[in-house]
Amino acid sequence: MNPVVASLTSRSLLGRKRTLVLLLLPLALLALCALARVLAGLDAGIERDLGGRLGPDLLAAFGIAVLMPLLSLIAGTGSIGPEIDEGSIVYLLAKPLNRYSIVVTKLAVAIAVVIAFGVVPIAIAGVVLVGEVGAVAIGFAAGALAAGVAYSAVFLLLAVVTRNAVVIGLIYALIWESLVGGLVPGAQTLSIQQWSLAVVQRVLGDSAGRLGVDAAVGFGTGLVLLTVVTVGATVYAGRRLQTLRLNDDS
Repeated sequence: MNPVVASLTSRSLLGRKRTLVLLLLPLALLALCALARVLAGLDAGIERDLGGRLGPDLLAAFGIAVLMPLLSLIAGTGSIGPEIDEGSIVYLLAKPLNRYSIVVTKLAVAIAVVIAFGVVPIAIAGVVLVGEVGAVAIGFAAGALAAGVAYSAVFLLLAVVTRNAVVIGLIYALIWESLVGGLVPGAQTLSIQQWSLAVVQRVLGDSAGRLGVDAAVGFGTGLVLLTVVTVGATVYAGRRLQTLRLNDDS
């Protein structure tokens, strides 16, 4: 970790316009959950559903499948992509800094942003939906954290290897993770969403089946795949940054 790089990255990521964008999705999730609670107060059937499968379904479908990949896309690509696009990365690379240290620092800042704008709101949403700080809120917060770390590493790598990282990342997040990874059985095993749901399922324990949380992979497999993707993407991003020429226009 490099404190100077961390400070520059956090100021870049948390500019006024980007902060407003980062706030939109968690606010939408919290508004949706608050509406569900209001309706639950008017309808006993909805109240029972929130204590059953409706709450976890909302957290999985909107929180894990939509909120986390999109927030991580903004944070992961935004941590280094603009510097590469504008060419200002040359000033950072010209300094005697280890390239892996730069990547790890930027990834750490991206993860911190994802925790603040994604993991914490999902935990709050879980409390709002279920009415207690219990296994649902903790489980989905843990799953969101696992997903956010892996997504951030993947999207940071995309920003290093291509200037079309945002477009490619959007296609990946909206089509593969939200649609294919959630519906196509064979593809689910290759989805970060499903790997993170394995973490949720492990935290929920025996109540996972009743709550409708059923990951396509087991906890051990999901944890290994999350680790491999996160470490692999981080290492390869550092390697690519090492070979990036100061006058590289690609």
